Amino acid sequence: MDMVSVLLAFFPVIAIFFLLLVYRVAADTAGYIGWCVAAGVSCLYFGTPLHVVLIASVAGLVASLPVALVMAASIMQITLMQETGAVARVVALMKTIAPGQQTVQIMIINVGFGILLTSLGAVTVSILPPIMLALGYSTFAAILLPAIGYDALCTYALLGIPAVVFAQFVGKPVNEVGMYFAQYMPVISTCISLGMLQLTGGFEMVKKGFVPAVIAGVTAGGVAILMAMAQLVTITGIAAGLAVILALVVYVKLTGKPLQDRNLLNEKDLAAEARLSLPRALSPWIILTVFSVILNTPSLPFFDLTFKQYAMPLEIIPGSPEKIRLFWQAYFWVAVCTFLALPIMRATGEQVTRGLKTAAKRAGRPIMSASVFFAIAYVMNHSGKGVDWKLVDPMNNMVNVMAGASAAAFGKFYAAVAPFLGLLGGFISGSESSSIAMLTKLHLSTAEKIGASGAIIAAGSAIGGGLASVISPAKLQNAASSIDKIREASTAIRPAFVVSMLITGVCAVMTMFWAY
Repeated sequence: MDMVSVLLAFFPVIAIFFLLLVYRVAADTAGYIGWCVAAGVSCLYFGTPLHVVLIASVAGLVASLPVALVMAASIMQITLMQETGAVARVVALMKTIAPGQQTVQIMIINVGFGILLTSLGAVTVSILPPIMLALGYSTFAAILLPAIGYDALCTYALLGIPAVVFAQFVGKPVNEVGMYFAQYMPVISTCISLGMLQLTGGFEMVKKGFVPAVIAGVTAGGVAILMAMAQLVTITGIAAGLAVILALVVYVKLTGKPLQDRNLLNEKDLAAEARLSLPRALSPWIILTVFSVILNTPSLPFFDLTFKQYAMPLEIIPGSPEKIRLFWQAYFWVAVCTFLALPIMRATGEQVTRGLKTAAKRAGRPIMSASVFFAIAYVMNHSGKGVDWKLVDPMNNMVNVMAGASAAAFGKFYAAVAPFLGLLGGFISGSESSSIAMLTKLHLSTAEKIGASGAIIAAGSAIGGGLASVISPAKLQNAASSIDKIREASTAIRPAFVVSMLITGVCAVMTMFWAY
């Protein structure tokens, strides 16, 4: 294996990394340039016909639809909820929770509600920062905590879309891959809970909030394991978020401290309460939760019907159909449940029209940012193939070259390196799903060469990709802009980077232990 092949195989990833980190190019723009680099290298050096590159790119775009369209659907949902006053009503509720108990508030709002809302398609980095600021937390905490709170269960975000993408790339049913992720959750989610306290108030707050942090982390992780055992992977986040909230409510009750204080509400909050009742405000998520449970319960016929029988395979690459699964996908049900809830939220025609226009403006770039990294992954995965879509020489494929170089460089320690590669992939692409798409084939190929479990190594990498949320410039900017502090987003990256590296290190040790 010559050095030129290795450098060129890694070049698209290196180029994107420098564009984002050094030149601070927007994620979608960096993705477009990265695709051009990947396509150029694939064609000019690895001899891939141009039409193979283009068809692979289209297949990648189709494969990205569950991620890209759920972003669009969730942006539409939260925008309409903002227009109708539903978000303001939820904010009024959260302001009153666990008064004077910062550590419990942090866990309930950012871990409990964070996991729950993210699993249902809501954008927590847009919703939670104003709440944290209103509760008296610093700008730094208001930006950072919503970005890290759901990270441990990021795999189960958007009704488990990252887990579904992972299942597709490893070639196993989604309910079979659940335990690969769930076994990490009790430790990683507890580390994240403690890390949140460290970022907020240093070691003193860690000591003060150790018990609620462990309760939140172990509860979230324990529920993830139970849901994997019950083969309910896609609704893990819903169950875990609710369980964390319930466990912390019980903890507050047992300590004898107040659970709610309405004196914290201002006139704006009281007006939001008067305008819309809590059940009406929560109706999009309540309806979505009901449909999600019905669709994903193994004892009911709907999962088999929507996920398997109505898989809607679309063959773009010969012999490798992409399964659309329209009537199972989160984006379909997020949209359906949002429109079903409009009369319940008493939405006016003007509010709906304005909300849809605003959502359309917001959704364009996030959709393309999510999609283009799938296209890059597919170009790299299929590089070196001829017009018959067969790979004659394995060392003429970019992923195989990367895998060979990685195996030679790290040997059996590659299992410990994989989570950090996932962290890098998540940082580059902006999402765990995109990180999974970019790196899973590499991990499976490398694991085969070193005699390790490819599924475990790929799962550890995916956990690292989820942890990248806390250092993703796009997510931190989103959080900062929601409280009009966009310039302060950059100040949060450095301390967040230290915490994410430490937790990824814990994940690396676990992956190394389990991979052999």
